[in-house]
Amino acid sequence: MSVELFQSKPSATARVAAVLLNLKGALTRVPQRDAFIAPGAKARVSSAHRRRISSLILGRFARSTVARASGGAAALGRLLPGRTDRLIIAPHDLRTADSTRAAEIYAGRFVFAGKIVTCHGRSIFDIEPPSDDWEAALLGFGWLRHLRAADTAITRANARSLVDDWLSNTKRRSAVGRRPDVTARRVISLLSQAPLVLGDTDGKFYRRYLRGLTREIRTLRHALLEVADGVPRLQVTIALCYAALCLANQASNIRGATKRLSDELQRQILPDGGHISRNPGALIELLIDLLPLRQTFSARNIAPPPALLNAIDRMMPMLRFFRHGDGNFALFNGMSATPTDLLATLLAYDDSHGTPMASMPHSGYQRIDAGSTLVIVDAGPPPPANVSQEAHAGCLSFELSSGLSRIVVNCGLPRTNRETWRVFARSTAAHSSLVCHDTSSCSFVERSAMKRFLHGAPVVSGPANVDNHREAVAGGTLLNTSHDGYRDRFGVVHQRMLVVKHDGSRVDGEDTLQAASGRHKAANADYALRFHLHPSVKANRLADAKGVMLVLPNKEVWTFEAADDTVELEETVFLAGNDGARRSTQIVIRQNSIEAPNVRWSFIRSNASPQATSARRAARREPELPL
Repeated sequence: MSVELFQSKPSATARVAAVLLNLKGALTRVPQRDAFIAPGAKARVSSAHRRRISSLILGRFARSTVARASGGAAALGRLLPGRTDRLIIAPHDLRTADSTRAAEIYAGRFVFAGKIVTCHGRSIFDIEPPSDDWEAALLGFGWLRHLRAADTAITRANARSLVDDWLSNTKRRSAVGRRPDVTARRVISLLSQAPLVLGDTDGKFYRRYLRGLTREIRTLRHALLEVADGVPRLQVTIALCYAALCLANQASNIRGATKRLSDELQRQILPDGGHISRNPGALIELLIDLLPLRQTFSARNIAPPPALLNAIDRMMPMLRFFRHGDGNFALFNGMSATPTDLLATLLAYDDSHGTPMASMPHSGYQRIDAGSTLVIVDAGPPPPANVSQEAHAGCLSFELSSGLSRIVVNCGLPRTNRETWRVFARSTAAHSSLVCHDTSSCSFVERSAMKRFLHGAPVVSGPANVDNHREAVAGGTLLNTSHDGYRDRFGVVHQRMLVVKHDGSRVDGEDTLQAASGRHKAANADYALRFHLHPSVKANRLADAKGVMLVLPNKEVWTFEAADDTVELEETVFLAGNDGARRSTQIVIRQNSIEAPNVRWSFIRSNASPQATSARRAARREPELPL
């Protein structure tokens, strides 16, 4: 009974940890907002929030009711996998495998999500998990690929022993292990690593393995009725399609799974290749499974559905659209540290080696390449509420890089321990944009009970009209953008203009708060312009307090100037680092919409100036902060 193989940091010091904790608290404190809201707007905002939340709740009930009512006994019967006695193919796993980790697992050391757990002779599945992220990684069984990479008799026996241990104890089923996204990852891992676990095994274990796998598929198909919309639902659909292709006697299920997959891809992948959630990281998460799925269809001599082929063709160029010169993705709408190993693997499948497109109108992003300078702008409204659990209030925020160095960034989200930072990371203050009265341009569901029911904290209000116009001007590219996220509360519209010179030596910007249409004048709104700097950038304020010298890691120097406004340097936190949260610096300009409705600013490359020399010396003298 064989299975055919388809070929195809260190911890922070106590002092810095305390600073980060204090910084997080300071950044997330928001003053009382009611005093700033324009007359009559409070009732409108509350009413709009109630309507949006009611719509989300009713939609959740309706989807669950319709799914169950339309299911019935006959439909549920179709959801169950048909009779099967064997696996006929094992899909390829594109995730990077490290054979050295097999020795750690054999020694009982499981390192996931920044946590280390040592078994000491006990079953790893009996040990209290140190975090949900660690438990999700364990129960997703993706670590089997490391044992397969070692490819020794010991690692194969170790893999069988661990899987057998998990199969033998059906009572050990935690809430994290039952999550649809974790179950989907487990099904795909058990299918793709079947040659490792089932090689040279006996018929008894083979049948137990199939029974356990069938049980997981049944659970996953029931979860499809109520799984959260967006990436989680598409991941479940992908896993079910894998199961139908890899198990024997599944002809009818292949047709149904292919139809569901096609429907979800057509709904969730936008015409320009972005995901409906507007999260750049969703592209990596989905493509790393969709590419092997395309190969699996071909290996079964089944034509891949056109929706799958079209989705992959549209998504691949978006990988290059979001990349900075250092290879990392821009940090918008839930993006965390870029998994560079997965991205490199995906880019190897990209046949269109050209300049990334400049505009993604359906996804709502703009990209301006000028020499070695790159600007990426979030110029779109929030995603639909039902897929906005990860969306951020970062409308009109931008990121700037020069060559291999990122200069202006958004704070992003950490890979692990996200809930600790999520409220701050989603706020407008965590983005390089304009913040009115320390209030985000979007509002989110806040009550814990609602979050559990709605599978997260979706957006309940935000910009409804986001305009952008791009044109070539003398010597550069002009981008005009605006959003009305502050219209109802403060009676203002935020406008941002960016001009990038063709040679990339200069980026000029102007931010304006103007009275919304239908209002004679704007409310008296205090606002702050924030430009979060990458931790590798050394910043020194000039003596006249009108500018800042920025020294990049390669010693290239840029100057930030705001001739008519006082510039402050304040602490911030960069969350999307590979080694966790790091202290960083942000440039802040504070003004009032009545006294100064607009602020002009510039980033200028200035390597030869005397100030640049002084900035370099100051940067060299400044000690490195411990992590």
